[in-house]
Amino acid sequence: MAKAKKKVETNALTYTAKERNGYLVGMAGQNIIYGIISSGLAFYFSNVIALPAMAISVIMAIARVWDAINDPMMGTFVDKTKSKWGKCRPYLIFMPIIIMIGTILCFANGIYSNNNSFGQNFMIIAWAGVSYILWGMLYTAADIPLWGIASRMTADESKRSNLLSLARMVAGIGGALGFIMVPIAQALAKALPGDSSKVAQNLQLAFIIVAIVLAIIGTILFQFAALAKERVDCDEEKKRGIIDNFKIMWGNKPFRRILISGIIRSPFQLLLILAMPLMTMYFGNNGATADFVKNILLQYGPIAIGVFGGQFGAMALTPLLCKKFEKKTIFNLMNIISGVAFAMIFVLYLIFPTTLGGVPIILLSIAFLFASAGVGFIMVLQSMMIADCVDYEEYRNGTRPDGVFFSGQSFLTKLAAGLAVMIQGLGYMIVGYETDAITSMNSALASGLVTFAEEYKTFAMIMFFLVSIPPAIGMVLSIIPMLKYDLTDKEHTRILDELNQKRLATATAEGTMTEEQTEAIFGDMDTNAENNGVAVIPAVNTDNNVVPVESEAQEVVQDNAEDTADTQVVEDVTAEEVNAENAEIQVIAEEAPVTQEVKAEEETTEIAEINAQTEKFDDENKEEIVADEVKEEKPAKKATAKKSTAKAKKEDSEK
Repeated sequence: MAKAKKKVETNALTYTAKERNGYLVGMAGQNIIYGIISSGLAFYFSNVIALPAMAISVIMAIARVWDAINDPMMGTFVDKTKSKWGKCRPYLIFMPIIIMIGTILCFANGIYSNNNSFGQNFMIIAWAGVSYILWGMLYTAADIPLWGIASRMTADESKRSNLLSLARMVAGIGGALGFIMVPIAQALAKALPGDSSKVAQNLQLAFIIVAIVLAIIGTILFQFAALAKERVDCDEEKKRGIIDNFKIMWGNKPFRRILISGIIRSPFQLLLILAMPLMTMYFGNNGATADFVKNILLQYGPIAIGVFGGQFGAMALTPLLCKKFEKKTIFNLMNIISGVAFAMIFVLYLIFPTTLGGVPIILLSIAFLFASAGVGFIMVLQSMMIADCVDYEEYRNGTRPDGVFFSGQSFLTKLAAGLAVMIQGLGYMIVGYETDAITSMNSALASGLVTFAEEYKTFAMIMFFLVSIPPAIGMVLSIIPMLKYDLTDKEHTRILDELNQKRLATATAEGTMTEEQTEAIFGDMDTNAENNGVAVIPAVNTDNNVVPVESEAQEVVQDNAEDTADTQVVEDVTAEEVNAENAEIQVIAEEAPVTQEVKAEEETTEIAEINAQTEKFDDENKEEIVADEVKEEKPAKKATAKKSTAKAKKEDSEK
């Protein structure tokens, strides 16, 4: 058993344990950095340096428009990359440190105030926008290859699904470490020396310190992703421009539906952006509560378990559910369940606006549990389905646009965060939760004389509204584009099996794979085909288009019965023919002596006739020879006589 396991692990078309673990550690590190920005920076902009809500919305709008151009462009660069490390891996080697520097620069800013000059406030807003957009570009340069390399680490669908599920889990864990940046910074700010006039400065300093520490930790872990290796490649890589890649993305119908669904679902990011700040403000009064840590553990602890526990648990269960049910079915169902749970969060606040403790906190935690569980399922399924779309594109056109398609996922992630912050900014602007109002609120809360839930009910209401109603609407509506998603699991299994046959044939021909390794992969392919009821060899119609061949259990049994009957008929016919041939051979054997005697007599008669003809021919030849000799002698005698006469006359003349 150990020997067989070793063969599979050393397969040329799948990752090793070292590569998998390095990839997952790197994924966790990358998401620590993402959590710093998506949760920490959003709170930092609005609640620490007090940027106007409209300014934040404009920054996010510009960043998202640029992402729509930059992300596919970056995906094109990745797909065109050719190096000794592969297509995706070079970016994982060199980008983490650069991203760390960009992350820290986002927090190196001033505090917006009406007491500042116009120039000072303008520079604060400008730097916030420039640093954030620059960070987005740097993050994309590593995020696309990080997700894209997952589909190139293995040719085995089951291993890839497990890898993507684990990747989403560790990404959630890493993101959670980034999300707790807010309460950690609030606790640190309270520990820093200074009076009430230093509240804003201490809070900013605390955020900068925590951001630096978490960014360094995240970068060290992120660097481990470079251990992953690319083992699956496409035989033919066509040169494509940015416009071509846009056409490919839009022309791939399954991917197009995933993209549209993701855009509609974007408000769900408000959960990740606002859940932690909302709880620290509602239960901890922005860190001003005397027993802040204890209060957070007792009040926010159950909600945190609901948010992160639901998300991680769903991510772990996704591969198991995918073995039982269609991805599309799970995807749509979880959107509905999550949408209902999101809506219940605001309903509970309306029922218990200032007394969310005891039983209400348990109910609120359950609502967060189901809401975040739906998000967890969908995040894993989205990555798995995008990887399926990459296989589908390779099957259709012979090219494997990992970079371009996973740039779509990167775009969706940042678009969701950006739209969430824009919606947040719009809500804050409506209720006046910005600039000097936030600064004065922080000072009032720091005095310990007021509480957020009692004194700032409008602010609390808008935060609960934003974390529940927009996500609920987005989750439910996002199933509309997916209703006609037609890349079923059975069809994808058939497509992947065909692609793997080509890859394995190429690897075997090049000598990069042994027969045992080939057998191991083909065994997995056969199992997948049997489990899904799909024939590995496709049928071809009159238009030379590949047609899926789905063989149900009854058809298989019927075919086997027909094959058995045909085999029996063939065996019966063959036996009769053999018996007839044996009878003919027996007759021939009995007639053989008579036939030989007749042939001997015939041969003797023929020889006698030949001898008689030969003797007759010899007699005729002798007569002809004698006649010829007589004819030849007569002219000779005449010539001799003439010579004698001439000689005699000559002698007489001389005399």
